[in-house]
Amino acid sequence: MTDPVIAALRQSRPRWIETIPWIVGVGGYFVFPDQLPFASQILITILFALSLDLVLGFAGIITLGQAPFYGTGAYAAGIYAIHVSQEPLSGLLVAAASAALVGAATGLIILRTHGLAQLMLTLAFATLLAEAANKASFITGGNDGLQGIAIDPIGGRFAFDMFGRTGYVYCLIVLFFGWLLLRVLLASPFGQSLVGIRENVTRMQAIGAPVAGRLLIAYTIGAALAGVAGGLLTQTTQFVGQSVMSFERSGEIVIILVFGGIGRIYGAFIGAAVYMIAQDQLAKSEPEFWNFWIGLILVLTVLFARGGILGLIDRLRGR
Repeated sequence: MTDPVIAALRQSRPRWIETIPWIVGVGGYFVFPDQLPFASQILITILFALSLDLVLGFAGIITLGQAPFYGTGAYAAGIYAIHVSQEPLSGLLVAAASAALVGAATGLIILRTHGLAQLMLTLAFATLLAEAANKASFITGGNDGLQGIAIDPIGGRFAFDMFGRTGYVYCLIVLFFGWLLLRVLLASPFGQSLVGIRENVTRMQAIGAPVAGRLLIAYTIGAALAGVAGGLLTQTTQFVGQSVMSFERSGEIVIILVFGGIGRIYGAFIGAAVYMIAQDQLAKSEPEFWNFWIGLILVLTVLFARGGILGLIDRLRGR
């Protein structure tokens, strides 16, 4: 390996406190055996949130259109399982490649703009792709969703069971490798340059940094990670609904990052867990008004917990 890669690996070695999410993840398998399908959804959402954090939190690309990459990965994994192969690992690779291709193609246009124009373009592309999925109902199933998906046992040994045991472990392992990729990437000179671009793009251009190329690479990697998350959703639920590409899904993942803390990596872990557990409990206790309470929590977070839950923890530690 080259020296920059070795340096990045050294810098990305986790501190002891960073093992806590993985201890919780492993422990959850034994402590909550009846909630593993729901816990798998949390793990998938964490990976999806990490993909957005790379794009929005570290590269500073303003977007409300991350869901189309998530949906592209979900549909790609489902179509691949129905028409080509039910092998799950290759299905994830297809999901990642499909989403990365869409990300690179749209990024060439979106990243030519800035600010409000960039935000509007991400919304426009998200709407176009969602409508394209709806119109191509002969492939995607349209409003009825993509059905008839079956997934082979992982490695020919570990079958997806109705209790969600295999799915949970599978999602946890994929999430770990996705997190490890981001840790190495963000500790590398490439990752540091993304932060520089986010903070002062003019200065980065002045020192000769290839700003446009690096933003496109980051956008494409973020799309690929979102595609993997979508592929996991398809393989663990064996169904793809049209909502995977909806604007609501894009907005939801932004809210999750705001809850946890944007640009912190672990904000995705905390935000996804807090949001989904709160949503689940509020939907049971207040089925008609749970959106109100989620909105209230978001307002309070923005007003009194700048930097999300992680930012609040930092301030309490400082005191």
